[in-house]
Amino acid sequence: MNPLIRSAIRTLRRVLGTADLEQLRAQRVADGDSAASKVGQLLLAQRYRELHRHGGSIPTFAEVEFRAFSQNGEDGILLYLFSLLGTTNRRAVEICAGDGIQCNSANLILNHGWHALLFDGDPDRIARGTAFYAKHPDTYSFPPRLAHAWITRENVNQLVSDQGFVGEIDLLSLDLDGIDYWVWEALDVIQPRVVVAEIQCIWGAERAVTVPYSPSFRTEHVNGFGIYSGASLPAFVKLAGRKGYRLVGVQQLGFNAFFVRNDVGEDLLTSATSATCLDKPFVHWARAQFLPLVKDMPWEQV
Repeated sequence: MNPLIRSAIRTLRRVLGTADLEQLRAQRVADGDSAASKVGQLLLAQRYRELHRHGGSIPTFAEVEFRAFSQNGEDGILLYLFSLLGTTNRRAVEICAGDGIQCNSANLILNHGWHALLFDGDPDRIARGTAFYAKHPDTYSFPPRLAHAWITRENVNQLVSDQGFVGEIDLLSLDLDGIDYWVWEALDVIQPRVVVAEIQCIWGAERAVTVPYSPSFRTEHVNGFGIYSGASLPAFVKLAGRKGYRLVGVQQLGFNAFFVRNDVGEDLLTSATSATCLDKPFVHWARAQFLPLVKDMPWEQV
């Protein structure tokens, strides 16, 4: 176990009586914003900053992952990244956030005081999330903005700017299950410092491909899995490079990739390669299982 995590566990035991940090990592949405989770995250953030100040070795993404509100370990990775990189305005934009309760921005909103703009194409989900944040004791005074919209590359800039989000923000999260590549390519009214994008890891590190653009694209399920959608990691790396970002890592299942703007934290987080990031057991398994099912469907080389 990383010495940083061991130190955090010792502190949590003293302050909270928590038996094991894994208890925090195992929490579900219902108690992800409990006092223990919040204090534990604050302590971890402090430990990360102390480690950086004293020149200690930087943990890997696998050592910092945990889930409070995210689908997988994205909450822990984002806490780690912003602990090292700092924040400017603690503003986030998430495109296709569902109900906004289980998404990449929720933990930052509820446990760290961020303000966010959350889009989704399902009005019922938007209504559910709006009601949740309007009643939550940490957000009812200044809840995030939840907006119902079907996002395309033609409307994304207008929709974001209409909600008052322009210029530099700290985080952009893309999880469209479809035309993610094309939406990020078009989006230029905001300049996020960190971008997390869902990737189609089954393509591995060799090919830079995306689904062709269509404003009405919907994920096509094959054998029950939504694997005809999105873009490969090399495609996103190419796009990120053109937009001034570098790949710094992926979540351990290969679902989401993290990019940092080139003028931010260059001495802290160096560029990673697609091959290194995707050398993971789940990715190898998923590629063997699912790529044969969709490789002959329409994909566009980028």
